[in-house]
Amino acid sequence: MQEKTTPTPEPHGSGGSSGSGATAGQGQVKPVIPAAAAKRANASVLGMVIALVVSIAAFLPIILMNPLPKSDGYRPNIDVAASARNATDVAGFTPVAPDTGNAFRPNYARWEAGTGSGVPTWEVGYLTPKESFIGLVQTRSANPTWLLQQTMNAPVTGSRNAGGQDWQLRDTGKGEKSLVLDYRGTTVVLSGEAPLDEFAALADAVVVALESNPAVTVSPSAAAAP
Repeated sequence: MQEKTTPTPEPHGSGGSSGSGATAGQGQVKPVIPAAAAKRANASVLGMVIALVVSIAAFLPIILMNPLPKSDGYRPNIDVAASARNATDVAGFTPVAPDTGNAFRPNYARWEAGTGSGVPTWEVGYLTPKESFIGLVQTRSANPTWLLQQTMNAPVTGSRNAGGQDWQLRDTGKGEKSLVLDYRGTTVVLSGEAPLDEFAALADAVVVALESNPAVTVSPSAAAAP
């Protein structure tokens, strides 16, 4: 015979599942930052803000004392007439220095010895009133090959009268165009993408300058040479 025992029920609130239930009933524990640490963190952020403000205040006067360049950009001070006088002896003629007032602004004026092409040239670059560009090239040694190079191989499409002279018009059909004039012993080529009215205005001034300079003549000895 075995003695039967009745299992004693487990009291509420003790052991087993009661412990896990109590844990689940509690909310998630939130970390608490000590007051001293929070104060230090706030002090660090405040210090960064103050440092940034001090830096801006230090550099602001420097920026204000150095204003940005104006929209018209840098304008080099080019004295075309003086450069032409300096090049006269080496050129063998008086290079043209058209008087355009303040309408056309030169950005270079130079004598090129023509080492590569064999054609020495006087060259001036002009910024036009409509913010385009026209380059002037003058020589006493022009030849057909050189002329094609200067005009981008553009065909002759007509002529334009400027300064009382008929200039040959060559147009690539892509914006680039040239006016060519053989006058008083030299050849002048104007090239660029400017409108034709600006070409005409510069060509007028060029003719006036050409007529004020001595004409270029070929010496008899040079003419007789084979």
